[in-house]
Amino acid sequence: MALNVLEELARKYAQQAVSADRSGNREIAIIYYNKAVDTLMKIVRLYPDNPLTKVYLTMIKEYKERAEQLKNLSVSVPVEGEEQGGISIEDLIVSEKPSVTWDDIADLEHAKKAIKKAIIYPARNPRLFPLGWPRGILLYGPPGCGKTLLASAVANEIDAVFISVDAATIMSKWLGEAEKNVAKLFRKGREMAKKGTPVIIFIDEIDSLLGVFSGEVGGEVRVRNQFLKEMDGLQDKKNKLLLFVIGATNKPWKLDDAFIRRFQRRIYIPPPSYEARIELFKLYTRELKLDPSVNIRELARLTEGYSSSDIKDICQEVQEKVVEEYFEETGGAYGEPRAITMDDFIEVIKRRRPSINRELIRRYEIWTAEYGAL
Repeated sequence: MALNVLEELARKYAQQAVSADRSGNREIAIIYYNKAVDTLMKIVRLYPDNPLTKVYLTMIKEYKERAEQLKNLSVSVPVEGEEQGGISIEDLIVSEKPSVTWDDIADLEHAKKAIKKAIIYPARNPRLFPLGWPRGILLYGPPGCGKTLLASAVANEIDAVFISVDAATIMSKWLGEAEKNVAKLFRKGREMAKKGTPVIIFIDEIDSLLGVFSGEVGGEVRVRNQFLKEMDGLQDKKNKLLLFVIGATNKPWKLDDAFIRRFQRRIYIPPPSYEARIELFKLYTRELKLDPSVNIRELARLTEGYSSSDIKDICQEVQEKVVEEYFEETGGAYGEPRAITMDDFIEVIKRRRPSINRELIRRYEIWTAEYGAL
């Protein structure tokens, strides 16, 4: 059975399940939740490379849990969520101000400069921008190189409301609600920005939402159209709201040209340079007990091609190594773990290969040459 047919069938079963659930028809709801689960599991099994696989796995888990809840209830309890299972935007707002600052991000000076021009300066003095300012910023590059950190840091810098979403959140566990979720997300952002507070909508893995894939059904197309409509509304130069959309993706080539144009700033976040790797090792080892043999510059040389996340993992693994030795030798009863040596780092680096390859970097460079826009 074709993917689009299976997805439409799953959507139908899910909608029937929710309808029965809301009307208190527990037995019928259980039947259709299970039918939706079976159909989604077939999709995941037959099409493992589908970009919505993670979304469907989340739905499967939630449908199973709801069916089990209904089995254990003597009286059906209505499903939660406004507008038939839509997302609650309040739950997506990061209530605590992000603690990340520019100082926590090694290097990436080109990205910091571009973000300052696009977001920070307009937020601090919007009257200096009579022609408006960029509302859409796309951060792209290999995983683990600082895209999310940059978004968090800029939210901290301008004391913005930070709304963080991903494809699984938007696509909606109830199926068929995705475009409503997009509209609701932007409506909430506009309402908060009208009060004078800068608002950042951060969308991780944006290619899963706005990419173009084979075997699509109507729901995915409607989501993209709704997003285009909302982004176009932000571009109105009469609109002086401090509402920004920051999208992050590891696969910018999946995005349709129409969406690429809506992100006026497209910033490549590459793997860390040699100097950046030095700063990263200093950052991640500043609270570790290091032996004098540890040579940070040599570690930076040995980790060419490693992402920021890879370097953090190396430091964590080295820490775990000496702590494990300490507990095995003393049981944790006395003394302290020994200092971390250069040999410890080299041993871990030999085992842990970089998560980024040269072919992937070349693909980013080609895309940047065609679409990059600082």
